[in-house]
Formats: sequence, structure tokens, C-alpha cells
Amino acid sequence: MLPTDYRIHRVQKTLRWFEEDIPLLNMRVKDLSAERQRSARQFAAALVSHTRAELDRLLEERPQARYEPGDVPCEPAD
Repeated sequence: MLPTDYRIHRVQKTLRWFEEDIPLLNMRVKDLSAERQRSARQFAAALVSHTRAELDRLLEERPQARYEPGDVPCEPAD
């Protein structure tokens, strides 16, 4: 299992990626029907919401911080 700090870092990165992709999503779906646009946006919103909930859960599970605020934990080698 991955260390909690690493998992938190990855979920934060994923959440940022999803949130930054919203304007691009709007451009990608603009040629679709209104119903499909709405469906795509609802799916994206649900994905962001689920990711935020996962981040909150991980932050609550986090053991006492071993790093200084702002430190990024090392990623494991492949």
C-alpha cells in the first residue's frame, strides 16, 4: 500500500487536473446536443465531487504530519 502522504499528493494533483480541465470540457462538448452536454458536465462535476471527498477522507486518515507544510513527498520508484 502507498504511504498516505503520497496518496494525498496524487489525489490533490488529480483534483487540480480535473478542475483545470472544465473550460476544455466545455469546448469539447459544445458541438453535442444540449442533453449530452449536460450529461458530460454532470459526469465531470460528479468526478470532481468524488475526488474532493476522497481527498477529505485521506486528510482525515493522515497520521501526524512528518513533513513541513509545503514539502512534497517523494514518489516511489517504478
